[in-house]
Amino acid sequence: MSGHSKWATTKHQKAAKDAKRGKLFAKLIKNIEVAARTGGGDPSGNPTLYDAIQKAKKTSVPNDNIDRAVKRGSGAEAGGADWQTIMYEGYGPGGVAFLVECLTDNKNRAAMEVRTALTRSGGSLADPGSVAYMFTRKGVVLVAKSQEGRELTEDDVLDAVLDAGAEDVNDNGDVFEVVSESSDLVAVRTALQGAGIDYESAEAQFVPSTQIELDAENARKVFRLVDALEDSDDVQNIYANYDVSDEVMELVDV
Repeated sequence: MSGHSKWATTKHQKAAKDAKRGKLFAKLIKNIEVAARTGGGDPSGNPTLYDAIQKAKKTSVPNDNIDRAVKRGSGAEAGGADWQTIMYEGYGPGGVAFLVECLTDNKNRAAMEVRTALTRSGGSLADPGSVAYMFTRKGVVLVAKSQEGRELTEDDVLDAVLDAGAEDVNDNGDVFEVVSESSDLVAVRTALQGAGIDYESAEAQFVPSTQIELDAENARKVFRLVDALEDSDDVQNIYANYDVSDEVMELVDV
């Protein structure tokens, strides 16, 4: 889930993902398989695959599962599915704009599940292009503040990434979020590695140009919608333009 920056909202999403670890593993494996299929099975020559593998390892996906996914995607082992990437656009509670990225082998099933989740929440599917213009493809790297032996400051991160094309460093509570052009993503995470700074994940995401502040009622509804979308095996990534203040988050029973 992406598109907002408050620590409490991120905390809610982490809890939701922890409760659905099996589904998360499957989605991370799917990412690896698709990256290997599109760019080859050698991570050193395929940055997207490298980052997909790193994210899976950070989430404790077993190495055997990762290796098999690379082999299936690259064609070295049979069994890889013909995944298609489809982006659905819609509106959720409070007028929140949603981009829902699916990786699926059944377009009709994916469309039905996304539409059902939106309509049951009081939202709706939108026409192509009616929501996408509110988002820009960016490189996003998450860096944990607590590193082995030290606590990072914002200046530590800025010093490492400024010359690599980073546009912004946001304080998201337990992590710093480093935003860049998607074309500078590899340079930014390489600069962090060169500075001896570990990172949680590095990937291209759709970042909203504006955000909608939610009250407690709409925040609850949006969180339920996100959970419903994440329940779908076809839904790979969810991007939305909402934000929830710390004060409102304290009122939300998550």
